[in-house]
Amino acid sequence: MGAGFSGLATEKNIVTHPSNPNLGDLPESCIALILSCLETSDICKLARLNKTFHQASFADVVWESKLPENHQILVKKLFSEEESSESLSKKEIFSRLCRPIRFSGDTKEVWLEKGRGGICVAISWKGLKITGIDDRRYWTRISTDESRFHTIAYLQQMWWLEVEGNLEFEFPAGYYSLFFRLQIGKASKRVGRRIIGDLEQVHGWNIKPVKFKLEPSNGQHTTSNCYLNEAAGKWMHYHVGDFVVDNSYTPTKLKFSMAQIDCTHTKAGLCLDSVFIFPSESKKQLKEF
Repeated sequence: MGAGFSGLATEKNIVTHPSNPNLGDLPESCIALILSCLETSDICKLARLNKTFHQASFADVVWESKLPENHQILVKKLFSEEESSESLSKKEIFSRLCRPIRFSGDTKEVWLEKGRGGICVAISWKGLKITGIDDRRYWTRISTDESRFHTIAYLQQMWWLEVEGNLEFEFPAGYYSLFFRLQIGKASKRVGRRIIGDLEQVHGWNIKPVKFKLEPSNGQHTTSNCYLNEAAGKWMHYHVGDFVVDNSYTPTKLKFSMAQIDCTHTKAGLCLDSVFIFPSESKKQLKEF
């Protein structure tokens, strides 16, 4: 009888005290599903936890939800001919889209915003139609590290300011905002961490406002007027307008412009860098650009 109780006790111990499980014992497919629900920064941290988590972090299911729904179109449009959505893993596609990709003769740049899945676009002044840009009496080109394209256009003096641009791109569905990045005054020297601007040649911007216009292909036209005085000595993002993309698989066509067409006075001292398009919820992050 005692032996019987002893046997029962032994069996009980076996049932209630198995070897201690750990995270590495979870099936790799299960870990991949868990990772797919996390932010990209957390995925990268957990991938260093152990070998199983590291392997699971490469699964397509983890990165599928981080990519725009039209990522196959973006791959075909932006990647080389040898690369395709079939030959690249979803993680590789995500990683490459998060890095700025130049297109349209290096005058435009696109990248995927990490964590939000929205597409951002930057258009250099070289990709815009600017009245008088080839006449050095009016405009000059300045090399600078203050621009992601490493060069800006500087208006020396002109009566007629007109800048126009257009873009056709397959934006993922969502809300977007368009901005002109401008500065009044030419950066001349750096003092410590501050760049001191040359404002001596600046004039004409407090007399009449600049008119901004955005015309998306879906008819959501926007116009606004703004004096540029507040841009004196620092880069500013001037909000032109917002637009909505309903279909990720149809190219969105945009026309946009800024103008101060008034021949009663000359204007001078304007730095024109780029046009930026961001997901509307990202407006607070503009200082990074």
